[in-house]
Amino acid sequence: MRNYLFLIIIANLVFACAPQGDDKVIDYTTLSDEERMEAAKMIAHETILVDGHVDLPYRMKVGGFTLQREILDVSVRTPDGNFDFPRSKEGGLDAPFMSIYIPAGLQQTPGSSKALADSLILMTERLAETFPDKFAMAYSPADVEKNFAEGKVSLPMGMENGSALEDDISNVEYFHGRGIRYITLTHGKANLIGDSSYDTVRLYNGLSEYGEQVVAEMNRVGIMVDVSHVSDETFKDALAITKAPAIASHSSVRAFTPGFERNMNDELIQALAKNGGVMMINFGGTFIDSAYAAGSTAVREHLVNWLAENNLSRRDSAAQAYISEYAAANNPFPTVQRVADHIDYVKDLVGIDYVGLGSDFDGVGDTLPTGLKDVSMFPNLLAELLKRGYTREEIEKICYKNVFRVWQAVEDYAASQK
Repeated sequence: MRNYLFLIIIANLVFACAPQGDDKVIDYTTLSDEERMEAAKMIAHETILVDGHVDLPYRMKVGGFTLQREILDVSVRTPDGNFDFPRSKEGGLDAPFMSIYIPAGLQQTPGSSKALADSLILMTERLAETFPDKFAMAYSPADVEKNFAEGKVSLPMGMENGSALEDDISNVEYFHGRGIRYITLTHGKANLIGDSSYDTVRLYNGLSEYGEQVVAEMNRVGIMVDVSHVSDETFKDALAITKAPAIASHSSVRAFTPGFERNMNDELIQALAKNGGVMMINFGGTFIDSAYAAGSTAVREHLVNWLAENNLSRRDSAAQAYISEYAAANNPFPTVQRVADHIDYVKDLVGIDYVGLGSDFDGVGDTLPTGLKDVSMFPNLLAELLKRGYTREEIEKICYKNVFRVWQAVEDYAASQK
C-alpha cells in the first residue's frame, strides 16, 4: 500500500512539473498532507531557493571567530544557530544572502564600520575557500544558477547598514568590488544616509543629501537598494530617487503588527511593487505577529518569578523540566501558517511578482515560528502555500524568480550607464 501511495505521489508530481501550458498541472489542494509535503520537498530541491537575509557572518564574529582563527565549520551540522550546509541541503536552500551586519554603535568611531565590513566579507569568502565542494561565492543570478547546478550553496552578500560607507561616496563602488550586491541603507539608528525606523530621532525626515547621492551611486555600480530598516520617509525618498527596482531584504507586513514601523504598511508595499521591487518576508516572531511579543514577555516574567520563588536557577534539573513543560503549555510562538499569511497579504494586495523570502535566520534569536526554526524547514512553508492553492510557478517566483528579476534589472541598469 505504501509503495502504491508513493507511486501516486510521484505521478502527481510529474504532472506538477509539466510546462505551464499543459492542462495536467496538478491541483495541490486535493493532495493529502503527506503527499503535499513530498511535493514541497521535491519543489524545494528542484527549484533555486534564495533567502534575502541570513546573519551567519555576524554569528561567526559573536562566536569569537576571526580571520586569525579557524573558521566556524558550517560544512557539518552545528548544534546551535539556524544555518549550516546539511540543514540547507535538507531544506533546499541554495542562495542565502550573507548579511554583512554593521552595528549602529560603531558609527561613533570613524573607520570602524568599514573595517568590520571588510572583516566579515573576508570571513564569508573564507567559508567558500575552506569548503569549496559545498559553498561558493555568488555575485550575480548567473553565478547562483551555476553553483546550483553543481550542488553548491551560494554565498551572495548584502551589507546591512550603509554606515560602512562612512562619509566617502567612493566606498559604494569599493564594496561592489568586494562583492556586496545590496546595501540596507540604515539599521537601528539614523546614519549619514538617512533615518531609521527604529530611531526616534529623525535627522533628515528621510534621506540626507549624501543619502541621495548614495542611492544614485548604487544604481550606477549595480548594487540593489535595500529599504528594510529605514523610516517611512526614507523609504519614500529612496524609491523616488532610484532608477532601478529596490528590495526589502527582510521585512514583513505592518497590518499584522500595528505601530511597528520596521514592517511595511500597505502604501509602502504598493510603492515598492510600482517600483518593480520585491518584499522578502521576515520570519521573526515580532515581525509576523504582534501577539508574540506580549506572549513571550508573559512567559519570561512567569519563569523569572517562579525561579525566584523556588530558589532555583535555570541550570537546575527541576527548573529545566518545569521551564520545558510551562513553555510548551504556553507556547507564544507563531506558526509557519502566519508566515504564509504575510505572503498571502502581499499577493492579494499587489500580486505574486513582488514577494520573496528574507528569513533573518541567525539574526532574530529564539523568536522563530514553530515549523520554521532553521533552514531545513523551508518545505513546511512551501507545503502550506501549496495547501492554500499556490501553483508551482507562483512558488518559484517567491523562491527566486522575483528577486532574480530585480537583481538582473539592477545589473542591466548599471551596464547601461557605462
